[in-house]
Amino acid sequence: MVVGSAGLPPACKTPAGCSMKSAIAKRSVVLRGHKTSVSLEKEFWEGLREIAEVKNAALSSLLQQIDTDRRYANLSSAIRIFVFEYFRRRAGNDPTPGRHDSPRLASPSAD
Repeated sequence: MVVGSAGLPPACKTPAGCSMKSAIAKRSVVLRGHKTSVSLEKEFWEGLREIAEVKNAALSSLLQQIDTDRRYANLSSAIRIFVFEYFRRRAGNDPTPGRHDSPRLASPSAD
C-alpha cells in the first residue's frame, strides 16, 4: 500500500475520509405512474416507514403526497425535510407550528 506524507493512502484526505462509507440507499418508486429512484440515507427511509406506520398509510401513499405537496425541485430533499419536520413537531420543537408547507396525508377513512 502506498502511503502519503500524513501516513494515509494518497486517495484519503483525512483518516475519517478513508473509513466513511455511504449510508445512502437508492430505492425505485412509482409516482403518478412513472418509475423513479430516490436516494436517501438509511435513517430517513426508516423514519419514513415509521411515519407511514403511525399514519396507517402505505409508504407509496405517503411518498405520493410528499411529491404532490413539495415546494422543492428535488424529491429526496423534500422527503428529508418532511421526515425532519414530522419528528421535530413530534418532539415539540417546531418553532413554527402553523406552517403549512409540509405534506398533508388524509386519514385512510377519508378516501
